Amino acid sequence: MTFRVKKKAMLGLTTMLIAATALTACGSKTENAPSASAGTDNAPLDVNIMTILLSANPPANDNAIKQAIEKATNSKLNIQWVSANSYPDKLNVTLASGDIPELIYIPDPFTSVFRGMVQQGAFWDLTDYIKDYPNLTSKISKTAWGLTKMEDGKNYAIPRPRPTEGDTFFIFRKDWLDNLGLKVPTTTDELYQVYKAFTENDPDKNGKNDTIGLAVNATNGDKVSDTLGQVENSFAGSNGDWKWTNDQMVFKAFQPEEHKALEFMTKLYKEKLIPEDFASLKTSQVKDLVKTGKAGGFVDKTGTVVSDYLNDLKKIDSKVKETDFYPATNINGYNPKGPGFSGVLAIPKTVKEDKMKRILKLVDTWMNEDVFAIQSYGMEGVDHTVKDGVKVVDSKKLADDGGPDFNQIVYVADPYASTVKNFFQKDTQELYRKIQDERAKTSQADISIGLYSPTAMQYLPELQKKVLDMKVKVILGKETLDAWDEFVKQTQADPNVVKMSQEMTDAYKKRIAAK
Repeated sequence: MTFRVKKKAMLGLTTMLIAATALTACGSKTENAPSASAGTDNAPLDVNIMTILLSANPPANDNAIKQAIEKATNSKLNIQWVSANSYPDKLNVTLASGDIPELIYIPDPFTSVFRGMVQQGAFWDLTDYIKDYPNLTSKISKTAWGLTKMEDGKNYAIPRPRPTEGDTFFIFRKDWLDNLGLKVPTTTDELYQVYKAFTENDPDKNGKNDTIGLAVNATNGDKVSDTLGQVENSFAGSNGDWKWTNDQMVFKAFQPEEHKALEFMTKLYKEKLIPEDFASLKTSQVKDLVKTGKAGGFVDKTGTVVSDYLNDLKKIDSKVKETDFYPATNINGYNPKGPGFSGVLAIPKTVKEDKMKRILKLVDTWMNEDVFAIQSYGMEGVDHTVKDGVKVVDSKKLADDGGPDFNQIVYVADPYASTVKNFFQKDTQELYRKIQDERAKTSQADISIGLYSPTAMQYLPELQKKVLDMKVKVILGKETLDAWDEFVKQTQADPNVVKMSQEMTDAYKKRIAAK
């Protein structure tokens, strides 16, 4: 699990106690209050919702798209839109007050606040109800449901679905591979050979020594960069900071495979196959290396290749095409699977059971193809036209009319959304879909997501920073691999690490036992 949580999204123990008191104080009043929609299933469901707003202005109450969704779902949606900038603070205040909307967006279900309130009984356990709603079970992946379980193995919220396959992984300039007579690598040894050839063998055939193999930086904020992380994962054969091995969860940096990954990266750095200033590069600068034709290898989702790379690259190389960005299928039999969710929707226990079921029904109905299409395409003749049986969307008009805003409440994820975009050429779409299907055979999710360790909540961020600092020093040659091995030996013996590892092991065993 990623235990680093934004400070704004965290409340201390005092606030949690206030929240518990407030819930107790106002819970009975709300529980026993008559509901406008509780009397009959035929009456429109009157439901209060709080969610995040990513656009400048929220849709009005008489918004045509909102009204069409309400008609299709037999509901009256009272939506409190909260700006993304202020959402963490507003969420904390709302949770502490106990006056919680009947459907509320929780960006991170694993903060101490939400966990604490779940333990206090503040939110509905949905585990036994989910099976009654076909879209909730079929359009939200098992991965997402599994990774959003709390430590008791139960689901207290509905995951907001995202694609699981096609996650960030290695991509190569296929035209460079072809120029050099190389194939797309499938092992770390082949990965090294490709990066070496991309650097030393004039892959763009311009007669200059002006290219590097891999565009990479060291960090993404306070975390290991995606690129460095995928190198490490390819050696370890698993996703995330933790690995299940020998019937226990082990912090992956302490495994022998991490030594091999650092040996690999140190070699790339010494041979100048990666940027000399990789330790200080920003993510935007890494992308610039690809956009300017300087780097032939990088890590990203293929759905980004046109907007983030190709459009700029074409300005200096008009011959490059979409399919010249070619993704790896796996490296050493590994590629990453995404968690399948981005935040969750929770229902407080102040909502009576019959209304809770109707809210689940609302979300389930909203996920029907014809209903979700309302926000995806907007109103015919206003936000889209139909040409030869195909809906042609005016994206700006649809955005102005608030269509995408409703994705912050209910969303249906296209399983290929991370891999292809509808504006990609047909041959590109077919290629990327085919490769994603192959990737699905070996993809692995980060199984540590959502596992609860009180020690890790407190200690892991400090450990991750120490480990990352040491990794960078080793790659730069400021520390030796022997020094890394000694660092690992000493750190493994730290009582906090021992306790954290045991708690993570217990949490994972509890999760898999609950399946």
